[in-house]
Amino acid sequence: MDFINWLNGVVWSPVLVFILLSVGLYYAFATRFAQFRHVKEMVRLMFEGKSSSAGISSFQALMLSLGDKIGVGNIAGVATAIAYGGPGAVFWMWIMGFLGAGIAFIESTLAQVYKTKQEGQFRGGTPYFIEKGLNIKWLAVVFAFITMITGAFLLPNIQVNTISSSMETAFNINPMLTGIVLVAILGVIILGGVKRIVRTAEFIVPFMAAGYIILAVTICIINITEVPRVFNLIVSSAFGADATFGAILGSAIAWGVKRGAFSNGAGFGSETYAPAAAEVSHPAKQGLVQSLSTYIDTIVVCSMTAFSIIVTGMYNVNPNGQGAIVDNIGDVEPGPTYTQLAFDTSLPGFGSAFLAIAILFFAFTSMMFYSYMAETGLAYIKNRLQYKQAWPDYVLKIGFLVSVFVGSVKSAAFAWALGDLGYGSMAWINIFVILFLSKPALKVLKDYERQKKLGIDPVFNPSDVGITSADFWETEYTNQEESNESEQNQQSMYM
Repeated sequence: MDFINWLNGVVWSPVLVFILLSVGLYYAFATRFAQFRHVKEMVRLMFEGKSSSAGISSFQALMLSLGDKIGVGNIAGVATAIAYGGPGAVFWMWIMGFLGAGIAFIESTLAQVYKTKQEGQFRGGTPYFIEKGLNIKWLAVVFAFITMITGAFLLPNIQVNTISSSMETAFNINPMLTGIVLVAILGVIILGGVKRIVRTAEFIVPFMAAGYIILAVTICIINITEVPRVFNLIVSSAFGADATFGAILGSAIAWGVKRGAFSNGAGFGSETYAPAAAEVSHPAKQGLVQSLSTYIDTIVVCSMTAFSIIVTGMYNVNPNGQGAIVDNIGDVEPGPTYTQLAFDTSLPGFGSAFLAIAILFFAFTSMMFYSYMAETGLAYIKNRLQYKQAWPDYVLKIGFLVSVFVGSVKSAAFAWALGDLGYGSMAWINIFVILFLSKPALKVLKDYERQKKLGIDPVFNPSDVGITSADFWETEYTNQEESNESEQNQQSMYM
């Protein structure tokens, strides 16, 4: 634990927090605040695309991505940010949400530009655009390996540990039993392949998010007279103006950015795999859809958790273990218990049980995505080595399931430390990669906006914007469109 914490201190230094904020601000200006200008377009595009034998629809890609984003980071992560950074951390989570939407557009657009069709399915993400966009193949392999290890063995610990602890608190279920059941259900899903993962996420995610938001809004309505005070406390604490939290401004910024970034995943590279699998006519379309996912996750769901906790007063603030400056609930470990106490305070006898079930679904869909992420990392490595055997896929899936079981009985602190280490390691590579590939991504946005002004449905041709190595768009997409056009012409001849 000491060694992992030391590594996290290196990986999650204030430098990374500064870089994430700076890159987000840069893309806001570079795209002329596309994440604000195109909100209406984001909503429209979400329902536009259709799936195919090789790819998934924009909506399915969004649900798969939200399955990762809307996880315990929205429940336990927000509580942890408040515990170590005070209410002001919530404001910096919002800032990271708005700036993260711009980062999400860039990295998701790049994932689409440089995607490929591999074994009949669309594959793409950070390793693919490192290879094709920067031509640094060894770094692509390194990132794919980190993705595989993080997705299969580090991140699942957070999700399953939160599920097991919440089930124990709400229903007194043994964590080991929870782990066994989760392994059995996840095994059925992930062994069924990508399509089964996508269909499961498409069904679960909209209902779980809507149910959680409705209950959190209900809590705010019950405590409606306190909501203005809470909002004022969040904003004043974010700038050190509040007397109680003025001395921990640095912690508020650090924990707000860290947990906000962990929640929406923008800049880490983990969110580049799902958008690459979408079937769209222009990369910017999915880039905009992924920007919307960041708003849903951080601005909506995280805010609901934060207001529920603060409005009920179910939190402590103990920055960096230096002694509590707020002690409302006694000796309670920061995490989902804060949120469960908040829900139970307003909805006695119901809130804790509902939240345990919500956590189950939130974390479950996140773990499905981690499996997909790890599988895509392995697929890239196998493709680079030209290795066709299937046994590594099964070994990875079995290792993932073992990790899920082990995570159910680990301590929460150790689980979060492992997850932070995995995400932070990915961020250091991905954030600089997308910076070096900013030019092609911005060209794609400009091309999309140009075609929209002409009143046509944008279709991407990489040669029009001077982008090379976009193999799918140069060959596969052109052939696919010609085939579809030929079929339509033949059908019209017989009509």
